[in-house]
Amino acid sequence: MAKKQVQAADARSDRAPNPFTRFARYVEDAKAELRKVTWPTLKETRKVTLAVLGFVAVMAVILGLVDLGLSVLIKSILS
Repeated sequence: MAKKQVQAADARSDRAPNPFTRFARYVEDAKAELRKVTWPTLKETRKVTLAVLGFVAVMAVILGLVDLGLSVLIKSILS
């Protein structure tokens, strides 16, 4: 009888922990990793944000002009 209990205990220890324990461990590990992150300063964040917004504005103008040109071309071909 004791042998069966030992085998059952071994079988339980081979299984992965329950999902709640795994999720709690994941959250703890995520917190630990976030403490290691070097966060940008407010000045760096503003600088990069302005660069991205400038790039987006330039690309919007370029794509708008390409769209306008292609629209004129298609209209001239179809008419």
